[in-house]
Amino acid sequence: MTTARPALDPELREFLARMPLPTGPGSDTLAGLRRLAVAPVEPLLAHRSVERREFAVPAADGTGIPLTVLAPAGHDRTGAAAPCVYWMHGGGMVMGDRFSQLDIPLEWLDEFGVVVATVGYRLAPEHEGPVVAGDCYRGLCWIAENAAELGIDPDRIVVAGASAGGGLAAGVALRARDLGTPEVAGQILVCPMLDHRGTTVSSRQYSGVPGVWTGEMNAFAWRSVLGATPADEVSPYVSPARAEDLGGLPAAYLDSGSAEVFRDECTDYATRLWAAGGDAELHVWAGGCHGFDALHPRAELSVTARRTRTAWLGRLLSRI
Repeated sequence: MTTARPALDPELREFLARMPLPTGPGSDTLAGLRRLAVAPVEPLLAHRSVERREFAVPAADGTGIPLTVLAPAGHDRTGAAAPCVYWMHGGGMVMGDRFSQLDIPLEWLDEFGVVVATVGYRLAPEHEGPVVAGDCYRGLCWIAENAAELGIDPDRIVVAGASAGGGLAAGVALRARDLGTPEVAGQILVCPMLDHRGTTVSSRQYSGVPGVWTGEMNAFAWRSVLGATPADEVSPYVSPARAEDLGGLPAAYLDSGSAEVFRDECTDYATRLWAAGGDAELHVWAGGCHGFDALHPRAELSVTARRTRTAWLGRLLSRI
């Protein structure tokens, strides 16, 4: 029996037809995928007037976590503390680096003058979920602790990320709520990877077929992240859908494509935020595949999605 799936946006379908799309990686192909997932940051900064600073944030075990801080040139001479977007990159927690998908938050630097901080958390399977999530939280704490030196307003820090980074951003917001520090003003969860269980309708729809991120790829990534952790012991900071209580979280923006694995876990998370009395805005972009606006940013659907996301951030910053 053929599985019914939402149709791809025609512009995206034409774009993807020119790409070799896998059904899923294994450990033998991870090294190759990692090479493809690393993108140089210099082309993104070449046409921008941006000051770049590099830091090594000490993790819980003493390891230095790379963290890049990008600020509008001259920001440190204005005397005004700026909002900060703390960015966590995608790649299934198994690939990518702190510069992956960085064009997304750099648009907010251009638009609002925010400082962008992006963290180079350690990857699975070399490091399991608690280490990955812990690196991200430690980077957030360091940003808040050093806000004055960085010219950041500690009351206006927004956590954000795409795909795995979206899930990690949600986990960081949960941990900050539970521990009472640091203050998080908002969360932007772009096609977030939120649930290790892979039991949704959209997970099944996008298994067994080539795609940007398939059910098989997702299962491989989660196996790498979780290792031997029993299913009922997975931390909600790693798999945020496991959190029993979504109350008391900062305002959230969530979006996904209708034609992707993460559609249903994204919509379920938004629904649970509303049920807990939270402030959440959800967009499911008809015909969008996973990561469509990063893959093909000039597509009409991508332009609309990015503009809508940026508008939400502008509204948030205007009231905090």
